[in-house]
Amino acid sequence: MSEKLQKVLARAGHGSRREMEAVIEAGRVSVNGSVAKLGDRIETGVDLQVRIDGHLVSIQTEDDVICRVLAYYKPEGELCTRTDPQGRPTVFDRLPKVKGSRWVAVGRLDINTSGLLLFTTDGELANRLMHPSREVEREYAVRVFGEVSEENLQALRNGVELDDGPASFKRLIAAGGEGLNHWYHAVLSEGRNREVRRLWESQGLQVSRLMRVRYGDITLPKGLPRGGWTELPLEQVNYLRALVELEPESRSLMDKDKRSARRQAKIKTGKIRRAVNKHSRTRGPKR
Repeated sequence: MSEKLQKVLARAGHGSRREMEAVIEAGRVSVNGSVAKLGDRIETGVDLQVRIDGHLVSIQTEDDVICRVLAYYKPEGELCTRTDPQGRPTVFDRLPKVKGSRWVAVGRLDINTSGLLLFTTDGELANRLMHPSREVEREYAVRVFGEVSEENLQALRNGVELDDGPASFKRLIAAGGEGLNHWYHAVLSEGRNREVRRLWESQGLQVSRLMRVRYGDITLPKGLPRGGWTELPLEQVNYLRALVELEPESRSLMDKDKRSARRQAKIKTGKIRRAVNKHSRTRGPKR
């Protein structure tokens, strides 16, 4: 059975089908040494040398690939990029190795923002979840410094004009605080660059802490340490796939041991904490 080349590359975690079409059109993909063209199809069950920018790509059939999703607790100070020329830590540094594929981040959080960040091995799933037309809710816990008036809150709910167009919070709920520091829970249904911070700045207010706590119905897992990750069960993976009209996944790599769920959670949390501590020691003190 042959498949379109862009579909095979997307399945391998190199981006969405649309992104792979652009990569093919740019002449960056080769098959057995020949530059590929948009519309090319390949046989996924035979031995082929497929490369992107000269780097060999692992080709797998649809039956070989399992859609996996990780929930990661991003700390402040990590970049949402695979590599950094200055050697700063990135969100990919602590993720588990995945054979024959790679992790794709579902959106981004800026360097000073912490909280829930999803990763998947399915580039198409990531691309659809990020697309503005899907309007997937993102919820943030926000600490704001300054005097916040009712007029400020109404403006943020009703909409303000930013440099890239109008924006507003879908919901904005007070969550306590003292003095000039106030906490709010803010919900958006899009993921524009620094949108939460820019909305508050439009009212002359400064965000002093920002943390994403929910993406769709997926919440930041309780007990997960900063810099830790956990794999989502099949039910949550298929919730995300249904959200963007993708066929459900039928398999999972989650541990199927018969020990109790409480015991499994304790073991997993211990392993994650040890991995986080080991990584922190190897990187040395923060600068």
